Amino acid sequence: MSSPDHVVVMGVSGSGKSTLAKGISTVTGWEFAEGDAFHSEANVAKMRTGQPLTDEDRWPWLEAIGAWISAKEALDESAVITCSALRRAYRDVLCRDRPHVRFLHVTAASELIRDRMEHRPGHYMPASLLPSQLATLEPLQPDEPGVVITNEGTAAAVLDRALAALGIRKDHA
Repeated sequence: MSSPDHVVVMGVSGSGKSTLAKGISTVTGWEFAEGDAFHSEANVAKMRTGQPLTDEDRWPWLEAIGAWISAKEALDESAVITCSALRRAYRDVLCRDRPHVRFLHVTAASELIRDRMEHRPGHYMPASLLPSQLATLEPLQPDEPGVVITNEGTAAAVLDRALAALGIRKDHA
């Protein structure tokens, strides 16, 4: 049996992480988890009021996501999860003792992201936090495990681009 694969779909809020991760999950049959679900109620309340999270707010969240990945690793199961993973230090937490983690950094023009954030129903993250997310973002570096794609075109085209970049065939499942 091959090694498990743990794909963290990363990028700023509104970049299309959830849609893409769900698509990868559907194609591969891997379990999908929404990284936002690992936030504490205090973090969600803070973001809902337009306050950016601090590193101190993020560390427990990142550790919880990492623990979920470790649980999948222990079961030898592949999985896909969303997580903004904006800074290298955050990505380092997710990779620590998890050799099968790789990142899919989803990028898009800030105007497109802002428009998505302003028009998506039921999400707690206001568009007013986009500048702080963009300021915090440290793009994925060549020595990190992962790939970068743009979220341009239809959802199907973006999914195809992501699968190709990750080296996942559509008949993988």
